[in-house]
Amino acid sequence: MQNSDKIFVAGHRGLVGSALIRKLKQGGFDNLVTRDRSRLDLMNQAGVDRFFAEERPAIVILAAARVGGIKANADLPVEFLLENIQVQNNVIRAAQNAGVRKFLYLGSSCIYPKHAPQPIPEAALLTGPLEPTNEAYAIAKIAGIKLCQAYAREYGADFISAMPANLYGPGDNFDLVSSHVLPALLRKAHEAKKRGEREMVVWGSGRPRREFLHVDDLAAACLFLLEKYDSPEIINVGSGEDISIRELAELICEVVGFQGDLIWDATKADGTPRKLLDVSKLRGLGWCHAIALREGIARTYQWFLQNATPESFQSQ
Repeated sequence: MQNSDKIFVAGHRGLVGSALIRKLKQGGFDNLVTRDRSRLDLMNQAGVDRFFAEERPAIVILAAARVGGIKANADLPVEFLLENIQVQNNVIRAAQNAGVRKFLYLGSSCIYPKHAPQPIPEAALLTGPLEPTNEAYAIAKIAGIKLCQAYAREYGADFISAMPANLYGPGDNFDLVSSHVLPALLRKAHEAKKRGEREMVVWGSGRPRREFLHVDDLAAACLFLLEKYDSPEIINVGSGEDISIRELAELICEVVGFQGDLIWDATKADGTPRKLLDVSKLRGLGWCHAIALREGIARTYQWFLQNATPESFQSQ
């Protein structure tokens, strides 16, 4: 990669996209192309084709996706399937037609089977049934992986795919209906503390184990892979460490300063029992995460305190 390369980050306003823009600018990359939804609807095939034909980016990172937690996935499987498949099909195909030199597709750890071996190796893909609570999103992401691999096989395209662990950080979604577990717990603990409550209800049993990666670490890994990786085979990106949801909730309460009791609502779904990525392939290339979980949660809480308003984080 050269600092003068024209780089298009699709989804630059989201959690991942905004972190990528920050990291690229820090690295001296100043020829960045971005479009918000009002200027480029990634679901509009003709519009995407026209954009790529006009801009001709050398490098593309696809960070745009419809994402959400267990409830959002359960309530909107049609939207998670259709929108994600349509966006990625449009962008991947247009990138190949426009002669993009390098393409990075961002998937998700939810592509792996519900009962995959732990830690989960890349070879576990398509070896068993998916977790039902996020099956629609996972299938869409798997379709994107296979399309990138098909372009690599049929056309020799340098299209790579990275599978991040559960992400969090500044710019996250703190809506209690649609957010993922870490930002949801952070907001709930903050509001429980503000109201002086003695208890905080948490969904599930607290037993499932999850791996979390700060989004700034993911951004650093993406730049590393664009420089060092050129295989169409997927590669995991994570911390290589996991924590139970109960331990996570307790840690968040410590950071926030909520001293009440945690009440576990076991009537709510737990999801996959454990999800820890095998990151030996990425570490073998020379990359490792830098932000410890407690430090990352503290940074995220500070961002929340500085940016949260009743309107911006109100559940719809």
